[in-house]
Amino acid sequence: AGVGRQVTAEQLRARGNALFQAGDHGAALAAYTEALSLSDAVSERAVLHRNRAACYLKLEDYAKAEADATKAIEADGRDVKALFRRSQALQQLGRLDQAVSDLQRCVSLEPRNKAFQEALRALGSSMHEKMKTMSCTDSKVEQMFQILLDLGEKDEDKKQKAAQNLIVLAREEAGAEKIFQSDGVRLLTQLLDTAKADLMLAALRTLVGLCSGHRSRTMAILAEVGAPRLSAVLGVEHEQVSLAACNLLHVMFDSLKEGLQKDFRGKEDAVVLDSSRDLKLLIKHLLELLVLEGASAHGRDNALNLLIKVVPRKSPKETNNSLTLWVIDQGLKKILEVGSTVCGSSGSLPVTENSRMSTSVLLSKLYEDLKCDAERENFHHLCEDYVRSWFEGHELPGKLRAIQTVSCLLQGPSDAGNRVLELEGIMDSVLSLCASVCEAHQLVAVEALIHAADKAKRASFITANGVSLLKEIYKHSERDSIRIRALVGLCKLGSAGGTDFSMKQFAEGSTMKLAKQCRKWLCNEAIDAGTRRWAVEGLAYLTFDADVKEEFVEDKAAMQAMFHLAKSEDRSVLYAVASTLVNCTNSYDHEEPDPQMLELAKYAKQHIPEQHPKDKPEFVKRRVRKLLTAGVVSALACMVKSENPALTNSCRELISRVFLALVEEAEDRGGVVAQGGGKALIPLSLEGTEVGQTKAAQALAKITITSNPEMAFPGERIYEVVRPLVSLLHLQRTGLENFEGLMALTNLAGISERLRQKILKERAVPMIEGYMFEEHELIRLAATECMCNMAMSKEVQELFLAEGSDRLKLMVLYSGEEDEKLRRAASGTLAMLTSLHPPICKRIPQVTVHWLEILQALLLSPSAELQHRGAVVVMNMMASEREVAEQLIASEMLEILSVLAKDKDKP
Repeated sequence: AGVGRQVTAEQLRARGNALFQAGDHGAALAAYTEALSLSDAVSERAVLHRNRAACYLKLEDYAKAEADATKAIEADGRDVKALFRRSQALQQLGRLDQAVSDLQRCVSLEPRNKAFQEALRALGSSMHEKMKTMSCTDSKVEQMFQILLDLGEKDEDKKQKAAQNLIVLAREEAGAEKIFQSDGVRLLTQLLDTAKADLMLAALRTLVGLCSGHRSRTMAILAEVGAPRLSAVLGVEHEQVSLAACNLLHVMFDSLKEGLQKDFRGKEDAVVLDSSRDLKLLIKHLLELLVLEGASAHGRDNALNLLIKVVPRKSPKETNNSLTLWVIDQGLKKILEVGSTVCGSSGSLPVTENSRMSTSVLLSKLYEDLKCDAERENFHHLCEDYVRSWFEGHELPGKLRAIQTVSCLLQGPSDAGNRVLELEGIMDSVLSLCASVCEAHQLVAVEALIHAADKAKRASFITANGVSLLKEIYKHSERDSIRIRALVGLCKLGSAGGTDFSMKQFAEGSTMKLAKQCRKWLCNEAIDAGTRRWAVEGLAYLTFDADVKEEFVEDKAAMQAMFHLAKSEDRSVLYAVASTLVNCTNSYDHEEPDPQMLELAKYAKQHIPEQHPKDKPEFVKRRVRKLLTAGVVSALACMVKSENPALTNSCRELISRVFLALVEEAEDRGGVVAQGGGKALIPLSLEGTEVGQTKAAQALAKITITSNPEMAFPGERIYEVVRPLVSLLHLQRTGLENFEGLMALTNLAGISERLRQKILKERAVPMIEGYMFEEHELIRLAATECMCNMAMSKEVQELFLAEGSDRLKLMVLYSGEEDEKLRRAASGTLAMLTSLHPPICKRIPQVTVHWLEILQALLLSPSAELQHRGAVVVMNMMASEREVAEQLIASEMLEILSVLAKDKDKP
């Protein structure tokens, strides 16, 4: 019977296909629907849903088309037909940003598909058109609010459309001002007070548009909505709402801070003071939220993240750190309350696994923002008072909170951590609690000991006392959660003797045993993620050893378990994952003389100094392949996406190093892009440490050189790649980085005028010109090829006619050089310039006396390409003006041309 049923479902599907082809969409729909009722197989049902979506699109029932396409996508997220159909339905339903995201997914799955690229472009411009038409009408705004605030309105689709329209409208200045003038803020406040998640989200996202870059509007909104209300919304249980509130507050801070940056004089002063008062009011509420018991755990995390972003100075150039001093004065104790929370103890604040890490990062940023010893001393005293207040007179729970605070400070501003470690009785408590029978207490103490081991100042004291203690715990504890931490402590102490990894505290060969144990723990799903994170910490130390690296990449389950952790909610594992990957890919800095130009000659075949035999290039290459197969790119992309304090600049640098190692071989680059590597590299190249940004930019260059840039970086993303690539041209970069930057920009400059304009705007042209004079022939060639493509721009053509410039002379002379590739690039530029900008033709005879012999040599060259370029230049010069034409005819040019015109082999 089963077989019979299967056949009929298939027959019905075939009948539906035939009806659809014939244009009878209603009958086709009925056939697919009947087939669905007979089919059980998931893949079969997915195809039927996809087909029904096509029918509904034809019948213009877009809501049902979206629902059916979604079912197909749930079965297979890579089903491009279903994604494309859903994007068409969403477009008709007016949910344009969702339609865009489906189309972007299509393009990333099938980069060569022209239909998808076209649809994406069209959708971009239709969003723009929509904005224009919407901003014409006032009544629209009132209408949208009516729909949203009407409790009797049951049509969810209508509500969603209205909300989406409001958000899109608020993104354009005209629209934002309309909403603001039409009593919008009061109505948005009413939406916030409905306590319905979708309405609150719509209100928060619309307010983002109203506040973006507009200080006076932001101040008015803050006055009307009120800091207490915004803070309360940040602390709600609904994660998306809390995150949207966090985003809004960040935008408000930025808009208010702009008022403080500008140095106003005279009448404006009062306004400036207002703005700083508003800033402090918002920050005061964030600090109160940290210790508010009713606030949600992720609301608390979002508040910490906001403080990290908005309180410390963005750069040392800003002299005013008064906001930091004010926060330390008003709120350091409140911040430490979160850092000292012992998870799971009675009456503790609700926190997530990220809260303590975020607190450490915030404390670190505040401490680094202090300018003098007196300010730092005050910070130390506040920390010491806080730790003492818990340590003395609160029995065991108080001691645990004091020790937890020490851990939090050691992970953040370690100077402050070391100071509190020296308080009387703290270290003794840590050591005695390490032997506690209660697991939770022992955990707190062992972690504090490990963080203390990290800081060299204390390491000698700990090496004396801690090693034997940790060994005891490691050998005899019943609990994996404790043993794993003890192991990490031993690894840290073992590597405290310097970077060459030798486990001084252990016998030979035990590194391997420990690593095996770490991998076992890492793969054991029964152990909680917080504990398994420590197994990665252990591997971050143990993978300095090449044997450990080799075993790790052979253990697919361990790699995938690590990637899984990297994508999890707990972001504190990021640094350890990144360190392990840097070790496995050998992408750390090698101490070796760097004869740059030698490196260039062996372009990209990098030499690695003699180390462990298993650290030779062929081993590293194999390890990279294994990591790629195991899915390292999607894990890294996920790590970069996390808007999280744990993604520190040094962590970003490690990730950039790994990416650069992953794209070393040209054949791996396509795969890296397909799994989201290209997209992840852009933010890495725009912020972080200088080394990190450069490594990410170099990886982007390698991708741009060997793949079609429009497919690697679809849509608008390609324009974001320009700035990182231009940064590789700076003089302090290595020759190899200059070379790869030039080659990548050559590829981009050949694509479109808009890209050339972007390259011009980033001031790349003077740098490209500079490299045309470079001694190294590969760099000189790359610069000339880049200039050849840039010369398609009008502005660049004008430069060749500028008074007192040798640009044109250089191009003519290079067209007569011996290096054939350089001649090809230079004569190609001349052919382009003389075709697009005729005034250049009459300048050529003025720049050098050798112009005629150079042109004749091109025409007599054995290379057909050079002959062709020469012929184009001569043709353009003949057409340009009589005087130039006479000079050409008076030479042997006519005879040479007559001979070439008869050449049957070179049409």
